[in-house]
Amino acid sequence: MDRFLSNAVNRIDAKGRVSVPAHFRTVVQKRGYSELYALRALEVPALDVGGPDLLDRYEQRIAQEDPLLGLADEISFFCHGDGSFLKVDQDGRITMTDFLREHTGITTEVAFVGRGHFFQMWEPERLRAHGAAVRARLLKLRQGTKPGEVPE
Repeated sequence: MDRFLSNAVNRIDAKGRVSVPAHFRTVVQKRGYSELYALRALEVPALDVGGPDLLDRYEQRIAQEDPLLGLADEISFFCHGDGSFLKVDQDGRITMTDFLREHTGITTEVAFVGRGHFFQMWEPERLRAHGAAVRARLLKLRQGTKPGEVPE
């Protein structure tokens, strides 16, 4: 498996470290990541976490923009100013810094959620509320379409 799938909740230890779930560490190893890149998600109180390729995708987008129009600066502020590299120790743990905690509201536990090529870190109760809202929106969308019809 080379995708981040499923979810898990892990407790932060007394030294402020949390274990990355074993199945996520397997993906990290297979991809050869020596460190992780974390970025404050734009629309939700979560962190998007992946390898250096996640940052590379944003930097490729910046390179495509006209530097005179300002969007490149906005994206740079987002991916560089709101991003941080995370070291994973030999036991598969990362340290929960204030940078990581302030955007998410994480205190004692971290919910890890697979998102395919990256994963997210959430405060567990916020994740539960977000998950319920996402499922409700999808159900409403599904119920509003006729069989074979593609929703707009």
